[in-house]
Amino acid sequence: MRQNVSQKMTVAVLGASGATGRQVVSTARRRGHKVIALVRRPGTFETGEALWPDVTDASALAGALAGADVVISALGGAGKGPTTVCTDGIRSAVTAMRSAGVTRLIAVSAHGVLETHDKSLYSRAVWAGVADRMRDKETMEPLITASGLEWTIVRPPALSDHDGAGDHRTGVDLPIRLWSSIGRAGLAAFLMDEAESPRYVRACPRITR
Repeated sequence: MRQNVSQKMTVAVLGASGATGRQVVSTARRRGHKVIALVRRPGTFETGEALWPDVTDASALAGALAGADVVISALGGAGKGPTTVCTDGIRSAVTAMRSAGVTRLIAVSAHGVLETHDKSLYSRAVWAGVADRMRDKETMEPLITASGLEWTIVRPPALSDHDGAGDHRTGVDLPIRLWSSIGRAGLAAFLMDEAESPRYVRACPRITR
């Protein structure tokens, strides 16, 4: 599936109230798209919210996804300790998307999972710092790749708030160094670029400044 960049879409954003999710919502709206912002609690956005308090509730999500052209997942665990929010949320999302007839899924994962969980300095450092979140991403990704959907898994390095939306490079084999990072605005811009004009369907691109 390839979207015409001039075509206005309905974009459903999972994890819309998080730091990355907010950037995705604002970027999509700025480009003229309709947004369904999935949130756990009401009041995060003035318009376009859909409540999804329990990430294991696929039926509630299916109703919210009616009419969506693409689902962008910016789900992520908060704080320290074991988390399954990405795994549980994507499991529900796959089921809900099938029910709602939505085929395009773009999910934020992390560099350092699965085949990129190697002996590089970056991988060792990120696993030493946020191993619980990385495990959650590792169990999330196979659910996506086995889903039969038109998926893209984006694997950024460390996220920051310091850079602009246009300053980034992407590629499936892009080198990621210990110091690599990407601003959330740049990540959100790439996610929306991929929604509008897919380049990495059933692929796992990396992105960095």
